[in-house]
Amino acid sequence: MREIGTAVGLLVISNVFMTFAWYGHLRTHRTSPWLVAALVSWGVAFFEYLFQVPANRIGARVLTVPQLKILQEVITLAVFAPFAMLYRKEKPRLDFVWAGLCMVGAVYFMFRGQALKP
Repeated sequence: MREIGTAVGLLVISNVFMTFAWYGHLRTHRTSPWLVAALVSWGVAFFEYLFQVPANRIGARVLTVPQLKILQEVITLAVFAPFAMLYRKEKPRLDFVWAGLCMVGAVYFMFRGQALKP
Protein backbone atom coordinates (compact mmCIF):
# COMPACT_ATOMS: atom_id res chain seq x y z
CA MET A 1 0.00 0.00 0.00
CA ARG A 2 2.95 2.32 0.63
CA GLU A 3 3.90 2.07 -3.05
CA ILE A 4 0.40 3.16 -4.09
CA GLY A 5 0.59 6.15 -1.75
CA THR A 6 4.00 7.12 -3.13
CA ALA A 7 2.76 6.76 -6.70
CA VAL A 8 -0.33 8.85 -5.97
CA GLY A 9 1.72 11.58 -4.31
CA LEU A 10 4.15 11.74 -7.23
CA LEU A 11 1.26 11.73 -9.72
CA VAL A 12 -0.39 14.64 -7.93
CA ILE A 13 2.82 16.68 -8.15
CA SER A 14 3.29 15.60 -11.76
CA ASN A 15 -0.24 16.67 -12.63
CA VAL A 16 0.21 20.11 -11.09
CA PHE A 17 3.14 20.67 -13.45
CA MET A 18 1.25 19.08 -16.35
CA THR A 19 -1.79 21.30 -15.85
CA PHE A 20 0.33 24.44 -15.83
CA ALA A 21 2.30 23.21 -18.85
CA TRP A 22 -0.87 22.52 -20.84
CA TYR A 23 -3.11 25.38 -19.72
CA GLY A 24 -1.07 27.94 -17.77
CA HIS A 25 0.18 29.64 -20.93
CA LEU A 26 -3.42 30.56 -21.82
CA ARG A 27 -3.20 33.16 -19.06
CA THR A 28 0.49 33.95 -18.71
CA HIS A 29 1.50 33.94 -22.39
CA ARG A 30 -1.73 34.76 -24.20
CA THR A 31 -0.06 37.59 -26.17
CA SER A 32 3.25 35.76 -26.73
CA PRO A 33 3.95 34.00 -30.00
CA TRP A 34 2.84 30.39 -29.84
CA LEU A 35 6.44 29.20 -30.11
CA VAL A 36 7.35 31.06 -26.90
CA ALA A 37 4.34 29.55 -25.14
CA ALA A 38 5.32 26.09 -26.43
CA LEU A 39 8.91 26.43 -25.23
CA VAL A 40 7.81 27.63 -21.80
CA SER A 41 5.31 24.76 -21.62
CA TRP A 42 8.01 22.25 -22.55
CA GLY A 43 10.19 23.66 -19.79
CA VAL A 44 7.39 23.15 -17.26
CA ALA A 45 6.60 19.71 -18.68
CA PHE A 46 10.19 18.63 -18.01
CA PHE A 47 9.42 18.83 -14.30
CA GLU A 48 6.20 16.91 -14.86
CA TYR A 49 8.18 13.99 -16.23
CA LEU A 50 10.63 14.06 -13.32
CA PHE A 51 7.68 13.03 -11.13
CA GLN A 52 5.51 11.10 -13.59
CA VAL A 53 8.11 8.55 -14.71
CA PRO A 54 9.02 7.38 -11.18
CA ALA A 55 5.34 7.46 -10.21
CA ASN A 56 4.45 5.06 -13.01
CA ARG A 57 7.42 2.80 -12.31
CA ILE A 58 6.52 2.57 -8.62
CA GLY A 59 2.79 2.21 -9.31
CA ALA A 60 3.35 -0.53 -11.90
CA ARG A 61 4.87 -2.71 -9.19
CA VAL A 62 1.50 -3.13 -7.49
CA LEU A 63 -1.10 -2.03 -10.05
CA THR A 64 -1.92 -3.18 -13.54
CA VAL A 65 -1.26 -0.63 -16.26
CA PRO A 66 -5.01 -0.03 -16.81
CA GLN A 67 -5.47 0.53 -13.06
CA LEU A 68 -2.53 2.92 -13.02
CA LYS A 69 -3.95 4.82 -16.01
CA ILE A 70 -7.42 5.31 -14.54
CA LEU A 71 -5.85 6.40 -11.26
CA GLN A 72 -3.81 8.98 -13.17
CA GLU A 73 -6.92 10.25 -14.98
CA VAL A 74 -8.80 10.72 -11.71
CA ILE A 75 -5.84 12.59 -10.27
CA THR A 76 -5.68 14.73 -13.41
CA LEU A 77 -9.30 15.80 -12.97
CA ALA A 78 -8.85 16.31 -9.22
CA VAL A 79 -5.95 18.68 -9.95
CA PHE A 80 -7.59 20.31 -12.97
CA ALA A 81 -10.90 21.22 -11.30
CA PRO A 82 -9.36 23.54 -8.67
CA PHE A 83 -6.96 24.93 -11.30
CA ALA A 84 -9.85 25.77 -13.62
CA MET A 85 -11.87 27.44 -10.89
CA LEU A 86 -9.08 29.21 -8.97
CA TYR A 87 -6.50 30.03 -11.63
CA ARG A 88 -8.69 30.29 -14.74
CA LYS A 89 -11.76 31.63 -12.89
CA GLU A 90 -14.13 29.07 -14.45
CA LYS A 91 -17.53 28.92 -12.82
CA PRO A 92 -18.31 25.58 -11.15
CA ARG A 93 -21.16 23.70 -12.80
CA LEU A 94 -23.21 20.67 -11.91
CA ASP A 95 -21.74 18.99 -15.00
CA PHE A 96 -18.40 18.83 -13.14
CA VAL A 97 -20.09 16.69 -10.48
CA TRP A 98 -21.61 14.36 -13.08
CA ALA A 99 -18.25 14.01 -14.86
CA GLY A 100 -16.60 13.22 -11.51
CA LEU A 101 -19.19 10.55 -10.80
CA CYS A 102 -18.49 9.00 -14.19
CA MET A 103 -14.82 8.83 -13.21
CA VAL A 104 -15.76 7.11 -9.95
CA GLY A 105 -17.65 4.57 -12.06
CA ALA A 106 -14.60 4.11 -14.30
CA VAL A 107 -12.43 3.45 -11.24
CA TYR A 108 -14.95 0.92 -9.95
CA PHE A 109 -14.99 -1.01 -13.23
CA MET A 110 -11.20 -0.90 -13.58
CA PHE A 111 -10.56 -2.25 -10.07
CA ARG A 112 -13.48 -4.66 -9.49
CA GLY A 113 -12.54 -8.25 -9.42
CA GLN A 114 -8.84 -7.51 -9.79
CA ALA A 115 -6.54 -7.82 -6.88
CA LEU A 116 -3.42 -5.74 -6.63
CA LYS A 117 -0.30 -7.35 -8.05
CA PRO A 118 1.46 -9.66 -5.58
